[in-house]
Amino acid sequence: MVKSINFVVLGKQDIASEFGKKGTETDLSLYDRKESDIIKTWVAPSGFPDKIQPLFQAINLAEYVILYVDKLDKFTGEQIIALDSLKKEKGILSHTFDVDESKLYAMIKGTVVEKYAKVDQDKIKDEMNKLEPISTDGPSEMVIDHCFDVKGVGTVILGKVTNGKIKQYDNLKLYPAGIDVLIKSIQMHDDPVTESVCPARVGLAVKGAKPDEVSRGDVISVEDAVDVKPEIELDFTKNSYFKGDIAENQGCLVSVGLQIKAAKFISIIPLKLKFEKPIVCKSGDMAIILKPESTTIRILGSGPIL
Repeated sequence: MVKSINFVVLGKQDIASEFGKKGTETDLSLYDRKESDIIKTWVAPSGFPDKIQPLFQAINLAEYVILYVDKLDKFTGEQIIALDSLKKEKGILSHTFDVDESKLYAMIKGTVVEKYAKVDQDKIKDEMNKLEPISTDGPSEMVIDHCFDVKGVGTVILGKVTNGKIKQYDNLKLYPAGIDVLIKSIQMHDDPVTESVCPARVGLAVKGAKPDEVSRGDVISVEDAVDVKPEIELDFTKNSYFKGDIAENQGCLVSVGLQIKAAKFISIIPLKLKFEKPIVCKSGDMAIILKPESTTIRILGSGPIL
């Protein structure tokens, strides 16, 4: 059975080209390489820092982090806060020669990044090779990051198996739409397979859904494995670096998994949000509240969904 490992590359993102061959490139850039029976994938949020949204989507696609710092600015701060908000505790930290190490260590103090393996740039690959695949059993589930129409094939969906396994000819549900989909075929690293196990990156040819019915962040799963909610309540912690106020009926964006959805505050204590369109989630999922228009820090706060 082919195993999978997924990394997010932050900081100086172009280092990802040293690790794998470039594949899909939008506001997320994907690189991969097959080494014996392991497929390694690196995702870089190429739409960041212009937009904050790809940063959280890229991090949510990975089990491991590579943070290669080449400057100490507010965007480096946003990446550190994002990793801490999402509790990404497994990672590798490196930096260029011109970065002040003591200032960097002061920035990461008290965050998950402080626990990362600290190595020189030429040792990053060696450190990556020490990391083992992480898999979870359970009901079939996959999160979608890209979807398009392929002539002669039909709807093709790209994403990551986030739980259990996906098999050819599985009959599953696309959420939040609730559409029935049949898995016609599966590819991993451009090779056809009959099943893929978490956390595999896969391409699925599906029957039942058209590309305009599929969005990034949608989930394919067995029926009733996820919730579809128009409102959520959070065990909320405000980001201490965000100085703005929060008020009822104020608008924001909310990141849950790969979904970025518009919402407004309907209650502050406890913190409750109402979405313009329903969100796919589970109890315990981390929700990050974003204010993309902010000229300083764009991460308002976060918390698990109750």
